[in-house]
Amino acid sequence: QVQVVESGGGLVQAGGSLRLSCAASGSILSTRPMGWYRQVPGKQRELVAGITSGGSTDYADSVKGRFTISRGNAKNTVYLQMDSLKPEDTAVYYCKIDLRDYYGLDYWGKGTLVTVSS
Repeated sequence: QVQVVESGGGLVQAGGSLRLSCAASGSILSTRPMGWYRQVPGKQRELVAGITSGGSTDYADSVKGRFTISRGNAKNTVYLQMDSLKPEDTAVYYCKIDLRDYYGLDYWGKGTLVTVSS
């Protein structure tokens, strides 16, 4: 059984910052690739930032220079530091852990809402 839990969403003014946290727990034997995605109503879920098991990172062009993904000390914990937030960053943010090597699929959290007011 694997659980993925996000936290840290909320309401912030444009130009402000938020830090999202994600912890994956359960039968996971090693550090796995993880990522943050976001989705707004009527649009497809999109990748915001990803981090490999080795620590390499990747970002959507729209957030480069503003968002930073990092790993925590606990295994399979990741953070998303979001600075200089814009109203267009408003979305539900989801955390994903890649467990396809183990279980043949990815596991997702339930999401956390980020609202950026103008």
